[in-house]
Amino acid sequence: MTPSELNQVKQYLQGLQASIVEGIGQFETKPFLNDSWDRAEGGGGCSRVLEEGSLLERGGVNFSHVMGDKLPGSATASRQGLAGASFEAMGVSLVFHPRNPYVPTVHMNVRLFAATTVEGESVWWFGGGMDLTPYYGAEEDARHFHQTCKNALDPFGAHYHADFKKWCDEYFYLKHRKEPRGVGGVFFDDFSELGFEQSFAMTRSVGDAFLKAYLPIVERRMNMAYGERERDFQAYRRGRYVEFNLVFDRGTLFGLQSGGRTESILMSMPPQVKWRYDWQPEAGTPEAALYTDFLVDRDWV
Repeated sequence: MTPSELNQVKQYLQGLQASIVEGIGQFETKPFLNDSWDRAEGGGGCSRVLEEGSLLERGGVNFSHVMGDKLPGSATASRQGLAGASFEAMGVSLVFHPRNPYVPTVHMNVRLFAATTVEGESVWWFGGGMDLTPYYGAEEDARHFHQTCKNALDPFGAHYHADFKKWCDEYFYLKHRKEPRGVGGVFFDDFSELGFEQSFAMTRSVGDAFLKAYLPIVERRMNMAYGERERDFQAYRRGRYVEFNLVFDRGTLFGLQSGGRTESILMSMPPQVKWRYDWQPEAGTPEAALYTDFLVDRDWV
C-alpha cells in the first residue's frame, strides 16, 4: 500500500470522527473533550469523550493511527505468514451509552491494517461495521438500523449485507451466555477483495451510514419517560457489554497487546453496571420481551 493511499484513509477517518461528534453533539448540552495522545512505540490518536451529558451518560469517538515493528498476537492468530511483520493500523471506533434506557447503546468501527512481512510482501485489509444494543427493543428501530446498513452495502454487491449481517451475529455473541449482545448490524474484517479503491469506498459507505442509522432512533426515544426500574435493567444488561468487550472483542485485545492507550481503548465501558446471580426477567414483561423477541436470530430487513 502506497503512502498516498494510507494518507487518503487517514484523512477520511479524521473527517469521519469530526462529523460524528458534530452529528451527535446536536443532542448534547456538553461539548466533547478533545484528548490527543502519542504512542511511544509509534503513532498516536485523538479521543473525543463525553461523560454525564444530557443524552450520553458516556460516549467516545476515538481515532487512532499506530505502527510498530511486530504485530501483536491478536492480529496474527488467524492470519498466516504475519508473525514478525511490521504494521500500521488506523481506525475510528465509537461507543455511545445513552442515559435513557429506551435509547440503545451503539458501536461503530471502521479501520485499516497494513503490514509488511519479513519477506517484504505488502498486505492490507479493511474492516468495520456497526451494531445496536437495545435495552427495550423496538421493531421500528431494529428494521431502520438494518435497512440503513443494507443500503450502504448494496452498491458494492448484493450478497454483502447478508454475509456481513451473519458475520455480525456470529461475532457479537457471548458464547458463555449463549446469547447475542444485541440486535446486530454488520461486521466485516480482512477485506480487500474489491481492490483498494472499491474496498475503501465500501468502508467509507459504512462509516458514512452511521449517523443515518442511529440519529433517527435517538430522536424517537430520547424523550421517553423512564424510572428506576428501567435504569436498573439497563445497568444489568450493560454487564453483557462489559463481558463481551473484555473477553472477546478483537479491537480491545489488539489495542492492549499493541501497547495502545488504555484510557482510549477502555472508553467503551459503560459508567454504571450491575451483575446479579442467576437473574431472570418475569414472563410477559418488557424486559422479558428483549430476550424472546430481539435477542434472537431474525432477518430484520
